Amino acid sequence: MRTFSDAFRSDFAALLHWRRDVRAFRTDPVDEALLSECLDAFLTAPSVGLSEPWRVVRVTSGSARAAALANFRAANAEALESYEEERATAYARLKLSGMERAPVHLVVCCDDSTAKGSGLGARTMPEMRRYSVVAAITQFWLAARTHGLGVGWVSILDPERLLRDLALPDAWRLVGYLCVGWPEAEDDTPELARAGWDAPRGHLPLWER
Repeated sequence: MRTFSDAFRSDFAALLHWRRDVRAFRTDPVDEALLSECLDAFLTAPSVGLSEPWRVVRVTSGSARAAALANFRAANAEALESYEEERATAYARLKLSGMERAPVHLVVCCDDSTAKGSGLGARTMPEMRRYSVVAAITQFWLAARTHGLGVGWVSILDPERLLRDLALPDAWRLVGYLCVGWPEAEDDTPELARAGWDAPRGHLPLWER
C-alpha cells in the first residue's frame, strides 16, 4: 500500500489551509503549460460510474466575458436587495468576484446526458454526476494552489442565462464559474471572515446514529 511521509502530510494540511477563494487578482497572464498541467487534475478526479461528466469551457472572447460580467452584476444587485439595513451595508462592501481582472475564466459544467459510465451509480442519485464535477474542481483548485495560482468560484450568477449567452448544449448544467490567476495578496483566513460576514467553524459537528 502506498504511504506518504510525515513531511508530505504536513505540506498537504498546509495546502488545504491555504486553499482560499481568491477575488483580487493581478492581471499577469498564466503560462499555458502551467494551466494545462493544473487542468490535468480533472483526469484523475473521482466520478460516479467513471462517467467523467465534467465539461470545461475556457471563456476568452470579449463578448462572452462581458456577458458573464453583466450576468454577475445583475445577480449581485438582486442579491443586495434581499438584505436589509446593516446586513445590506455589509454585503455592499464585499468583493464577490474577480471577473474583471482574472486572466483566466473557466466555465465548468456537468453533462447530464453523458453515456459514459452507462448510468452506473447515478440511476437512484443522478445528482452524483454533479457531485463528481465538484470533486474534480476541488482537485484542480488544489493543483493550482501548489503553483501559487489562485482560484475564485463565482456563484452569484443566473446559470440558465449564462448557458444561453455562451450557447452551450441544453444537457449541460453550470456547476462552477472559476476565475484563475495570480493573487494580489495571500491570506490563510477566508476573505468573508476577514470582512466580518461570518466566521468559520472551529470544529466539525459529528452526529451518530
